[in-house]
Amino acid sequence: MRASQFFIATQKEAPNEAELPSHKLMLRAGLIKRLGSGLYSWMPLGLRVLRKVENIVRDEMNKAGALELLMPAVQPKELWEETGRWAVFGPQMLKIKDRHERDFCFGPTHEEVITDIARKEIRSYKQLPLNFYQIQTKFRDEIRPRFGVMRAREFVMKDAYSFHTSFESLEQTYAQMYQAYSNIFNRLGLKFRAVRADTGAIGGEGSHEFHVLADSGEDALAYCEHSDFAANVELAEALAPTQARAAAEESMREVETPKQTACEDVAALLGIPLQRTVKAIALMADSQFYLLLLRGDHTLNEVKAGKIEGLAGFRFATEEEIRAHLNCPPGFIGPVGAGAQVKVIADRSVAIMSDFVCGANKPKYHLAGVNFGRDLPEPLLVADIRNVLAGDASPDGNGVLSLCRGIEVGHIFQLRTKYAEAMEATYLDENGQTRIMEMGCYGIGVSRIVGAAIEQGNDARGIVFSAAMAPFEVTIAPIGMDKSDAVRATATGLYEQLKAAGIDVLLDDRGERPGVMFAEMELIGIPHRIVVGDRGLKDGQVEYQARTDAEAKQVPLDAIFDLIRQQLGK
Repeated sequence: MRASQFFIATQKEAPNEAELPSHKLMLRAGLIKRLGSGLYSWMPLGLRVLRKVENIVRDEMNKAGALELLMPAVQPKELWEETGRWAVFGPQMLKIKDRHERDFCFGPTHEEVITDIARKEIRSYKQLPLNFYQIQTKFRDEIRPRFGVMRAREFVMKDAYSFHTSFESLEQTYAQMYQAYSNIFNRLGLKFRAVRADTGAIGGEGSHEFHVLADSGEDALAYCEHSDFAANVELAEALAPTQARAAAEESMREVETPKQTACEDVAALLGIPLQRTVKAIALMADSQFYLLLLRGDHTLNEVKAGKIEGLAGFRFATEEEIRAHLNCPPGFIGPVGAGAQVKVIADRSVAIMSDFVCGANKPKYHLAGVNFGRDLPEPLLVADIRNVLAGDASPDGNGVLSLCRGIEVGHIFQLRTKYAEAMEATYLDENGQTRIMEMGCYGIGVSRIVGAAIEQGNDARGIVFSAAMAPFEVTIAPIGMDKSDAVRATATGLYEQLKAAGIDVLLDDRGERPGVMFAEMELIGIPHRIVVGDRGLKDGQVEYQARTDAEAKQVPLDAIFDLIRQQLGK
């Protein structure tokens, strides 16, 4: 591609609303243009990147035996009512009406549509297993769209759905998709981790998320450096302490804490380690008031808490509810004297504590020297309700956990029969008996991958793309092309030679100054740059610099073609 025939519209500064590096750089590099909140046009440069990601995704899905189709983006209400998700999916769903006042939605996902296809088209066990996928635009009405394509309302997604006669067959396809996803992210040149994850609103059983590792990632991941264990912090188990509860040594007493409501402040006032304090978190679920007890240095894991019997769909109690049940304002509440109407659930780490400090259920006071069995009943339930910390024992028993941050770009699920049962997707087995299909679901945020890759690969000069994702693999920057016949002939000849070899090359023939050309190509993230100038040509050389190299080097003109092919593995 000649730059004079392409559209390159870079900017020196990103708009003020851009927060993350990927958002700033995609706007500055002219990959995307903002239309409205969470809505972006993919410009020619950005679309080249997006299509390269799509092509790798499509290639690996095809290799794994999945069959591509394309389903409507607009879906009728009736399908969603069959699974009960029309009401429960929430305000993220964009609901629309046609001219006849019939209800539709702009599809945020396609479980219902694909299951409708399966129940109409699949009759016999002989047709199974089947795995269908599509690459299509989705719409989710995010409450706060931000970070550019990382959390947009409209986005490109690859979603696949498999159908099976047995769970064993589902597990086989699930393993194939796990491998296909690993192949995709490896081919894209991304550092990633696959982690066990919660199934969330999609439902089902087994689940893995694929995260691109980046400091700006929204998800916290726990992993063990000495084993294969990796999980989203939401799911990572905090093992029960191995030590027994120590005997009480102190008597319970009130301590005045006039302004101290946080455990950190209480610990500082009393001169004790934060680990000796207990925080009480008030929740409501089905009109029942709960107190969840955590060690002062731990944080509540809401996913784990929501899986406890009776706490599904819980919410945090209001100040009025706290006062009504404990006769105390928030900040000073605790389990001592809470009463039988309050259900107390303690984290595993709290259950072994003795002589701890907690709220006194009295304004401006806490209790010190508190012990279970003496000063308050044993908890109704002891459970793992906290987020793991770095240094905690790995759940697989191999060493300790480390934490990192990641950007979720893929998620695979073993849906089992959740949607097939609701929509009566059945087949006839070898005995002529009607059976419910097993299902799997496999999603990749295609457009999100682009943003995630930039979060992982950027520097002070701009984007650092892998060759597999970059809009162009090589750029040729001729100096004085409009003034030198030698420069023009050499640059054009090299351009044609690289293009004939199947290399994606951009010839910057716009006549820009060297500094402008170099800065733009670095901002855009092109991995390899060749500079052709009269000075070098006199010695039979051109200048070569990889995007991540600190300095350029001189390369003989007759060797540059082979060097580029070697660098690109072609």
